[in-house]
Amino acid sequence: MDARLLLASGFVALAAIAGVLVLAASPQKPQPASLAEATLAARPDGAQQAPSPLPSRDPPKDEPFVVKRILPIDGAIKYGDWHWDDKDVPAGPIVLTVDLDARVISVFRGGYEIGAAAVLLGTEEKPTPLGVFPITQKDRDHVSNIYTGAPMPYMQRLTNDGITLHGSDVALGYASHGCVGMPNAFAAKLFATTKLGDKVYITRGKQIAIGDSLVGT
Repeated sequence: MDARLLLASGFVALAAIAGVLVLAASPQKPQPASLAEATLAARPDGAQQAPSPLPSRDPPKDEPFVVKRILPIDGAIKYGDWHWDDKDVPAGPIVLTVDLDARVISVFRGGYEIGAAAVLLGTEEKPTPLGVFPITQKDRDHVSNIYTGAPMPYMQRLTNDGITLHGSDVALGYASHGCVGMPNAFAAKLFATTKLGDKVYITRGKQIAIGDSLVGT
């Protein structure tokens, strides 16, 4: 009798050990890998739920506006000369530069130079100012109310005290009262190209080459 009880006890013990081993070997449900999966796993109906959208980011900043083309002009631009070539040039922002030392205005569209002309500038008593000036007014048939009714065709205002871009008789020995005067035919093309707010960079002796930045200089 004692031997049978001992044998039965051994079978029970073996069965208990086997049960423990089976439980240990059974795979457990994997843990969710993300918060979205955790939310889905927690729903009793098992319905799928789309993950929350990512927060929107600020739009990328504009790329620097750099010079992509310089007009192929041989030698210095003489008084009265001007050049214009916008063939196949894509649309883009207009930026004007005026170099007081070279006495030249350049017109850029999207970084491509499309126009250039020799200009009249102010004198030492009434100099053309340096700086960056947005165009604030345009008047095709403007007449000066400061300088005894002088005609200023294709006028584009830069300052409130009378500094403008306008058509003029550009010739050696002539000067302005601080305005940037250009040949009338060139001024007409420029007037048709620009809009209010376009910027004019007036510098002294700044050299601009392909790859240079026009904005922020």
